[in-house]
Amino acid sequence: MTELTPNPSYSFTIRFQVPNRPGMLASVTKAISSLGGNLGQIDLIEQTRKISTRDITVDAASEEHAETLTEAVKLLPEIRVLNVYDRTFALHRGGKISVQSKISLRSQGDLAMAYTPGVGRICTAIAQDPDKVYTLTVKQNMVAIVTDGSAVLGLGNLGPEAAMPVMEGKAMLFKDFAGVDAFPICLATQDVDAIVETVKNIAPVFGGVNLEDIAAPRCFEIEERLRRELRIPVFHDDQHGTAIVCLAALINALKLVNKSMNSVKIVINGAGAAGVAIARLLRKAGAESICLCDSRGILSTSRTDLTPQKLEFAVESSGSLANAMVGADVFLGVSAPGVVTPEMVRSMAKDPIVFAMANPIPEIQPELVTNDVAVMATGRSDYPNQINNVLAFPGMFRGALDCRAQTFTTTMYLEAAEAIASLVKPSDLDAEHIIPSVFDERVATTVAAAVQHAARQEGIAQA
Repeated sequence: MTELTPNPSYSFTIRFQVPNRPGMLASVTKAISSLGGNLGQIDLIEQTRKISTRDITVDAASEEHAETLTEAVKLLPEIRVLNVYDRTFALHRGGKISVQSKISLRSQGDLAMAYTPGVGRICTAIAQDPDKVYTLTVKQNMVAIVTDGSAVLGLGNLGPEAAMPVMEGKAMLFKDFAGVDAFPICLATQDVDAIVETVKNIAPVFGGVNLEDIAAPRCFEIEERLRRELRIPVFHDDQHGTAIVCLAALINALKLVNKSMNSVKIVINGAGAAGVAIARLLRKAGAESICLCDSRGILSTSRTDLTPQKLEFAVESSGSLANAMVGADVFLGVSAPGVVTPEMVRSMAKDPIVFAMANPIPEIQPELVTNDVAVMATGRSDYPNQINNVLAFPGMFRGALDCRAQTFTTTMYLEAAEAIASLVKPSDLDAEHIIPSVFDERVATTVAAAVQHAARQEGIAQA
């Protein structure tokens, strides 16, 4: 099994009491670090002449690892553990978002304008001119984050309740990175017709729809139908967000190895929503040699189990992922942990580019091929070059909402990718910096500007 690196996902705090004498704190930190725990902040809570009470924050690699670290501290002589709490669970307790009023109701007059009777005038104005809903309600800046809970992260079909924490997190990202208000809509159905009808029925409230964590191939039909039947932009982030950021990173990675998009051989492992969307966008960006693989190997025309989306990329050759990677310039993984070996990477062409984006455990651990790749990227924040959708979707919706785009287009995706790539200056471009940081404040505004430009060029902007 691949060894995991401690990370904030498994962060916990231990509150303990020790005799107030030299060396006692050191015994705790030594016990934790010797077992692979990553020490964080240490706070002194209370101290007397006899005892010290402290909080120590630790990053572990898994729940089991966290338990091992905690037990090690409990077994130390003269150490009394008072409390242990999981910081990730604590962060989620009570939910992560809320609804707040923009105005204060301080008088009878305020109430009369915000609600009855004054609000009746606003209702009448919208009834007479439906477009005024954009200027007189939250619709102008509100996105529905819609899921059926069938493909939650890499965890599978967990259902709508278990999908809620992800959708709340998505709403936070929309707000913090682009000022977009968003709300989770977790549906208790996985029927395509029911999902489409439900979203259509709630659409009057929202200026856009972000589809999330819906399993393939159902997600393709749901997105296609909603795009056709609604006059607001619909975006499936697992497809297009991933594809946009992946293309942005690849644009810059190819510059480093002095190769062109139309000349490289690209292998994509994972033929679900993300893999198919990446392949489609790369093809539009000029890629001519794309080989898609799934758990059964190369998508070959000789196979009889391919969905229409997979058939779109079927090739005459057949074989395993290992066969596909021989001589490849680029490997893009949106699949499963540990499916790529160092030998498979070494079989690739000179100066190979490897994006192992399975999360939290990539297709291959970067440290196993440090000397064998020209550029390495993952989906994780603790390695360089994180391929993170937050670089795309907040700015995509910011731009679409601001110009009231009726839909999203491939041109928008391409221009967004170019915009993200452009934020890494040539002088800063290197093997560990092919993509801007998710905290780069320029990202959302730059992507939004690119989206608006494309929308106006294509004549789909309404404002």
